[in-house]
Amino acid sequence: MRTGASGLPASGTAAGGWQRVRTALSETPASLIGRKAAFLAFLLLTWISLRPFQDLSNPDVSELATGREGLTYASFGLLALLCLALTLPTHARALRTFLTPSFLGLGAWFALSVVLSQDPVTSAKRLTLAGSVMLAAACLPLLARSRDDLRNLLAIASLVLLGACYLGMILAPDLAIHQAKDVVEPMLAGNWRGVFGHKNGAAAVMAMLVFIGIAVARSGLVTAGSAIVILSGLFLIGSEGKSATALLLAALAITGLFTVIRSFAGRVLLTLVPLFAINLFSVGTVVSEPVAALVRLLPVDSTFTGRTDVWQFAIEALGARPLTGYGFSAFWNNVTVRAASDDGSNWAGYASHSHNSYLDTAVTLGLPGLVLVLAIVVVAPLRDVMKIEARGRADPLATMFVQIWLFGLLLSCMESFFFDGGDPVWVTFLISVFGLHYLARFRSA
Repeated sequence: MRTGASGLPASGTAAGGWQRVRTALSETPASLIGRKAAFLAFLLLTWISLRPFQDLSNPDVSELATGREGLTYASFGLLALLCLALTLPTHARALRTFLTPSFLGLGAWFALSVVLSQDPVTSAKRLTLAGSVMLAAACLPLLARSRDDLRNLLAIASLVLLGACYLGMILAPDLAIHQAKDVVEPMLAGNWRGVFGHKNGAAAVMAMLVFIGIAVARSGLVTAGSAIVILSGLFLIGSEGKSATALLLAALAITGLFTVIRSFAGRVLLTLVPLFAINLFSVGTVVSEPVAALVRLLPVDSTFTGRTDVWQFAIEALGARPLTGYGFSAFWNNVTVRAASDDGSNWAGYASHSHNSYLDTAVTLGLPGLVLVLAIVVVAPLRDVMKIEARGRADPLATMFVQIWLFGLLLSCMESFFFDGGDPVWVTFLISVFGLHYLARFRSA
């Protein structure tokens, strides 16, 4: 996606001449190949990870994953630096557009959350990984030379991921499909998971691939796009990801309504009402007894598979530190948290997250941090959508970004993935947020 601007003088000065040299060097065959390689390497690293096809029957699977943290940090850190080096020569101006009050405020709040964290070392370490991932994700759309180039790279990455998932089920089904011998959740036996560690993660990514496939097909590569839609849709069904399937349809419906309701106020309602409703009838059940009583009348599990215990625990913890939270990624599975959980008798203290990104953000960053995050991932993209349409820049790829963004917002009511390192759902969602950011500010070929 070309912004056509680097932020340096273009002509008439020595700086302008140097900029032309830098731009020429960035357009050499080696540089172009490097940009494509960096794009695919980062996206496939997040989608496939360094530990695909985990043996979930191994009781030590979590310890084995933890032992590879150093390689994970190094891989994302080096890729972030590479992406930045390949992007800066021609797109410095685009990257500077993130120097806004909301982004700067969030960065400052991140730093404060590390200082005030109940576990500063863990917070600093995880913030380093999250920062590397966010930097690479911000560079990723700029690595493509045009919209067609971006479409082609997304298609290649999607087909590679799908190929890996299906080959895994053929060649090593016990590592690509949940089994009855799985240590943690044997009841998921038969659900497809491919390269992913859990069928929920697989389902969410496959739903996002459906949006990518639609965009690829609509923008000219009909065969490749249709293959992505069919293969990812079939995998979504095989994973039995009910929530992901429902939210996929919801995102498509809301996007369709966007074409009818074009006012900013109307789109705010289309975006925020579903978010509020899902959170009200889930997390809200542990805050309001009338809401809980209403949910108990519905034909659903009123405990949301036991999540009410986790939500209650997290809300009570938030009440103790509403302004600062417990520190960036330093709440769940922390020894302080476990000790506070009825001396370890409450299983909620051993949960890895609350199954709600907004609640987790509040617990770790405090309510001010949640407000800053909402400004960046909810309000800003909605404004960007309005700018894109006002300037006549909407196309299949822009629509894809909107669909993935909406899907991510809805899914975050049920899963926790905000700022979760290289989580594939978080990275794909983040790329869409940044893609809308660029399209609202720059022309692209």
